Amino acid sequence: MVATVCLRLAFGLVAPLNLLDSKPIPPRFFRIQLLVSLGLLAVAGYFLSGSQPINLDIDGVWLFNGVGVKWFWIAFSASAVVCFLGCLVWHLDRAPGGTRIIRLASCCLAFVLFLITPFHCPESVDWWRLGDNFASAAMLGVATTAMMLGHSYLISPTMTIAPLLKLLIALAGVLALRVTLATWALYWWTSEHPLGNLETETLLWLIARWVLGILAPLALGWMAWETARIRSTQSATGILYVVVIVTFLGELTSLLLLEKTGYPL
Repeated sequence: MVATVCLRLAFGLVAPLNLLDSKPIPPRFFRIQLLVSLGLLAVAGYFLSGSQPINLDIDGVWLFNGVGVKWFWIAFSASAVVCFLGCLVWHLDRAPGGTRIIRLASCCLAFVLFLITPFHCPESVDWWRLGDNFASAAMLGVATTAMMLGHSYLISPTMTIAPLLKLLIALAGVLALRVTLATWALYWWTSEHPLGNLETETLLWLIARWVLGILAPLALGWMAWETARIRSTQSATGILYVVVIVTFLGELTSLLLLEKTGYPL
């Protein structure tokens, strides 16, 4: 689970950078994002390196005659190298090729995230887990990136508010995607397991997941949008701190429910 969360967040921190114009934003912001992603890859690599390729599903890594393992580590290594190069490039004046590095890192990390989705046989993809991986990565990444961008306004208070507003719009879109996926999964799961027959523990986890991971980010995201519109960036950043906390709690609860039910509730 630790490796899965780290890989989701690594992709989520890099992918939203493609939405931003690098000109008004300090280069250190892009450098830090890539550096944090590199650190997350190191943590994920530590936990995954202890997994023995015995069966088809070890910590979410697709294993089929060793082919999945080989391609996973190739993509994983490529992602780490590209993120490291990105850190160096964004240290240079005008960051030559910096946006291309970000696009390449996003593609490599997306491939890694695809490969950690369990394939129970060559013809069978667990589509619920695949959608959950990318939706969760987007949710974690956009929320965290928006919060970290808010810190840039403390250092550069004259920076245009447009990048933060763009990320808040992206957060709203990701929330809509997450709600759609979770609602659809809940519909299919409850058609097999009516809510009245659920164990108390599962029902409590389900309530906590929806309150923390769906309802709270919706309300807090709207508050962050309203404060950002009046350029109260400190207040918006503080609200986004809370958004990140409840989003992490919601996504971790979702992972527990996924392991228990097989659906991304």
